[in-house]
Amino acid sequence: MSRLDHFINRMVSQRACLDHAIAQTATLGGPVFELGLGNGRTYHHMAENMPDRAIYVFERAVASHPQSTPPDDMLILGDVHDTLVQALERFGSTASLIHADLGGHNPAKNDAFAKAISPLVEPLLTKGGLMVASDRMYFDGLTEQALPSDAVPNSCFIYG
Repeated sequence: MSRLDHFINRMVSQRACLDHAIAQTATLGGPVFELGLGNGRTYHHMAENMPDRAIYVFERAVASHPQSTPPDDMLILGDVHDTLVQALERFGSTASLIHADLGGHNPAKNDAFAKAISPLVEPLLTKGGLMVASDRMYFDGLTEQALPSDAVPNSCFIYG
């Protein structure tokens, strides 16, 4: 598969999985967490589709498109290994939806990173909450959910 086709599959799947998770968690209270801002495309998509929900963005340094940059009070800056621990202290297990697109282009590094942050992410989710991830995650108490029909298998993952 070409890199372009892989990218298209990832983007189509990411949107499908986010839209599914947004609908499934619409009645839950609690914040939404975006782990990794990047250009801000998924944050912008979530903000447009969840205008009444608080979306906190975890990022090392902001470099997003100006139209896709959250307000300063919704940014949690720093290394995700530290900020996720701090978020648990601040928010408890209240997140209704967590989205993570933290990986790079090296599958082995992505997998190691997913293994390292999975135990930090899992306790943040509220009962009934969902995690959407670009990479396979490693949870003790969350299970991989079926993808929506318009998502490409192994291009995005949902846990709940």
